[in-house]
Amino acid sequence: MKQRSLILVFALVAGSLALGSLLVPSGSTPAVRAAAPAGSRTAVLAGGCFWGMEEVFENVKGVSNVVAGFSGGSAATAQYETVSTGTTGHAESVEITYDPKRISYDQLLTVFFMVAHDPTELNRQGPDEGTQYRSVLFYANDQQKNIAASYIAQLDAAKVYSKPIVTQVTPLKGFYPAESYHQDYAEKHPDNMYIVINDAPKVVALQKELPDMYVKNAVMVAKK
Repeated sequence: MKQRSLILVFALVAGSLALGSLLVPSGSTPAVRAAAPAGSRTAVLAGGCFWGMEEVFENVKGVSNVVAGFSGGSAATAQYETVSTGTTGHAESVEITYDPKRISYDQLLTVFFMVAHDPTELNRQGPDEGTQYRSVLFYANDQQKNIAASYIAQLDAAKVYSKPIVTQVTPLKGFYPAESYHQDYAEKHPDNMYIVINDAPKVVALQKELPDMYVKNAVMVAKK
């Protein structure tokens, strides 16, 4: 599929799912989180290493905060070294706080599926392997669940990818922020070869393919 056609498919899917903004309750209130602006919403997504996911969404218009963390397991096992064993049920995730007047949940899904990760890779993303790197949309209510499921179904029906989408649509039971050194990691370590190879190109793709959604350094968690 030509790139222009691919962009059109994503735009049509997002447009058909414009059902309004979704309120997603937070799983906890850590020190790294900024106070959410009035009227804001949150979404919890997972798609590989949270460094890259965080970096992408920190450059999306309407986003006021992004926190790297874990979701899918219990609070007792929400530590990086433990999650890295792949036995906790957690996925490396990001909690995104956004202004629904500037960007909608379905537009966030467009960024998620189009540039933030490859939704056809099962329990891995690029060089990272394990269930902690799986692709997941954590939903907080039936409306968000339905939008996520419909989005995936429409992408599959349009045959956007040569392989099936393996993204899970899973209830959000809690979000647990990662250790402070993981926050804004890509922004703080732009010369790290992992970041250069795996994460920086995603931001370039965001700017190129979705220019209306791109705002350079829209948010920096560590500076709040």
